[in-house]
Amino acid sequence: MDAIVAALVAQQTELAGLLAGLDEDGWARPSRCDGWSVADVVLHLAQTNEMAIGSATGRYAEVLAELTVDVRASADAAPGATIDDGAALMVEHQRGEPGPVVSARWRASADTLVERLQAADPHRRVTWVAGQLSVHTLTTTRLAETWIHTGDVADALGTTLAPTDRLRHVARLAWRTLPYAFARGGRELHGPVAFDLRGPDGDSWDFVPDTDPVTTIHGDGYELCLVAGQRARPEETGLRGEGPDADAVLELVRTYA
Repeated sequence: MDAIVAALVAQQTELAGLLAGLDEDGWARPSRCDGWSVADVVLHLAQTNEMAIGSATGRYAEVLAELTVDVRASADAAPGATIDDGAALMVEHQRGEPGPVVSARWRASADTLVERLQAADPHRRVTWVAGQLSVHTLTTTRLAETWIHTGDVADALGTTLAPTDRLRHVARLAWRTLPYAFARGGRELHGPVAFDLRGPDGDSWDFVPDTDPVTTIHGDGYELCLVAGQRARPEETGLRGEGPDADAVLELVRTYA
């Protein structure tokens, strides 16, 4: 747990470095998230951090109600809306603050989240967007989302960020949540899946089930994280697989609700 919290703090620090000193034009630049500026991306991270704080402190429902008080009518008018639709509505209804104000909100949420996660039992089950998960897994999901959106901001600013070893936690999350990903996609796994990946320094990231895998995914860990975060398509990478679920794993793998 300490290693994942440390990775989350390092990821938050990387994002803070990108945001430092941004002018109005910088905050308004379009990001990789369709229709979202840099300010919108950071606002979304602040909102989801606040939701995670609520989750870690047993106040998820209350925090979600506070964040969505202005969007319920829109949501009610759009039956069948997805989680992504809800996130977009939250941003739409709270956007418009100056960049430094949005940044201060995100920074406060990031610091408080780390404090709450450090104080919580990592094995305790808490409420999150799609159901129940452990505080340990919640921490990793926050690392994954912060990393994804740091990349979105960097892309908007024309900056290239080198992948780091903290992505090992993100790749492991993608591997462990494959049953959830398949269930979301209305599909069933034929059997256990293994990941045989390489880290940025060439080290092995091997995630192996307790029983013999029927499917194995090979390739670059950074590329796997990009695919799982929907920032790259499998065919754009060197990832390859063998076994009955190889194509489906690369299609459905995810690190988000």
